[in-house]
Amino acid sequence: MGKGRSVEDGRRGDGMVLEIGDDAVSKADEAGAERYSVPPVERAIVLLRHIGAGNRVRNLSKTAKELGINRTTLTRLIHTLVANRMIEEIEEGAGYRLGLGLIGLATQAIHSRDIVRVSQSVLPGLAARIGLSAHMGVLDGREIVYLALEVPNTHLVSNMHAGSRLPAHTTSIGRAILAEMEAGEIVALFGGGDLEAVTEKSPVTLGQLLDQAREDRQRGFTWSAGNFETGIGSCGAVVLDHNGKAAGGLNVSGPEDLFTDIDSEGARAIQAAVLAAAAEASEALGYSGARY
Repeated sequence: MGKGRSVEDGRRGDGMVLEIGDDAVSKADEAGAERYSVPPVERAIVLLRHIGAGNRVRNLSKTAKELGINRTTLTRLIHTLVANRMIEEIEEGAGYRLGLGLIGLATQAIHSRDIVRVSQSVLPGLAARIGLSAHMGVLDGREIVYLALEVPNTHLVSNMHAGSRLPAHTTSIGRAILAEMEAGEIVALFGGGDLEAVTEKSPVTLGQLLDQAREDRQRGFTWSAGNFETGIGSCGAVVLDHNGKAAGGLNVSGPEDLFTDIDSEGARAIQAAVLAAAAEASEALGYSGARY
């Protein structure tokens, strides 16, 4: 996509066409990032993510090949990470998993965020009020990271947990945050190939994603009836900080039949509860506008 070229799909709700300029990350920025990068640290991060994805690293030669890391270097990384409790051996020969040292750091990082402290006071009331699982998450690149959740005292069980990552363009929380972004920001974030299709309802092109973001913004909340997972519905809304910028998002999820008719009385009750919770969370973060 050329510089300064307008994108038809980049129209905001007010009809204004946004101009798409240079890529968000310039060649100079990329070169600078590479110059200051520390290869051993990058390899350790690659290995941690590999193990965090459920790979046990039982075969060092195979893992070294998969990750593009020298076998001797891989062995040293494993010993170093074990010594620092970043990973731990499951049992002899069975491989490795993330360690308590890393989990402790992650927990500290999660609970140091203002939005998490806010969610601890907002999500329980939301889940109890409508009897659905409630979640809060933030945008990290093209993914949503779930930071907190509350499950009502019913048979419903959420399969999300703190630290879960999902594609932002397919989830109600991610869509709520993307709806607050300029078209150019979305292009910079997602431009460069087709998008992952989770279900047949997932946007798979940049144009479809921009259309979805525009519709979500005009509606004021996001709505999903099996968009992410068949049989599951959800409703999401953005949480704003004191500057009126998206700090994250929250949603509720439950059986898809509760979300089939967006205009039903039950659906309107869900929408109202989610928007009220988002407004409460935003106010707690210092937002004083009239967004909700």
